[in-house]
Amino acid sequence: MADRPFLEFERPIAELEKKISDMKDFSLGENLELSTEISSLEKKLERLRREVYSNLTRWQKVQIARHPKRPYTLDYIEYMSTDFVELHGDRFFGDDKAVVGGGAYLDDQPVMFVGQQKGRDTKEKLTRNFGMAHPEGYRKALRLFRLAEKFNIPIVVLIDTPGAFPGIGAEERGQAEAIAHNIREMSRIKIPIVIVIIGEGASGGALGIGVGDRVMMLEYSWYSVISPEGCSAILWRDAAKAPEAAEALKPTSEDLISLGIVDKVIEEPHCGAHNNPQEAAERVKKEILAALQELKEKPLKELLAERIEKYRRMGEFEER
Repeated sequence: MADRPFLEFERPIAELEKKISDMKDFSLGENLELSTEISSLEKKLERLRREVYSNLTRWQKVQIARHPKRPYTLDYIEYMSTDFVELHGDRFFGDDKAVVGGGAYLDDQPVMFVGQQKGRDTKEKLTRNFGMAHPEGYRKALRLFRLAEKFNIPIVVLIDTPGAFPGIGAEERGQAEAIAHNIREMSRIKIPIVIVIIGEGASGGALGIGVGDRVMMLEYSWYSVISPEGCSAILWRDAAKAPEAAEALKPTSEDLISLGIVDKVIEEPHCGAHNNPQEAAERVKKEILAALQELKEKPLKELLAERIEKYRRMGEFEER
């Protein structure tokens, strides 16, 4: 972590990593034998990592999902697939660069990828609008879903968004309608749909491309009706109470698997996907292929009926 950004709770890890790096440089520069001392520190570092990451709060897990080095949608597509061809535009208004998608192969399985894409540097963040889609982004996604349905290609959705863009222009062009329309149409698309929440899954921004037959989450991703900051601003008029809001919202993978909202939690590499993106992608790919194999064997009528029933079971309610 000495050569990359780190989160505040990772500071002790970062400091020890830097100490080990400095000792290695000193040993090499002065031609001194310090292998025993270095080995001892590396063992201490491994213990510290396990200790820190085994006692994370919900708020800290939300922060990991936002880590600036965490792999994004296009990273996963690059690591997992071959022959990816990106498709652009919604054929109504424009090409929303916060939403990306196109055809590719997972091994020998053709799929249609759709997902939100954040940016790394300031320029890309602005170009991608921080992964927050406009209505044309959701309409582009729906166009790709229908294209996949036409050619009987399974859909793989990678979700990573802080929410749908709340700007005036987006509302004027029908943000709520675009999200609602996608939810309805995804519930009846006649091909398997696998959803993986790879980072942030916030509100309608996630739901607008989030209806599927299998919904999985990475270990340190989160999924909720609102962000902790948004919740704390509404309930307490104080965004600083985001940690308390995170505890109340229960947005982590551990919470949502216990509530039956998601079907599977994909374990991340040690200390998070940002520490080993390639390994994280391999784990995601394995689970996607397993889910697609299972879903392809289901008759269409059964597939659609189970998809509807899946969402009807969510939540608690009474009929009077």
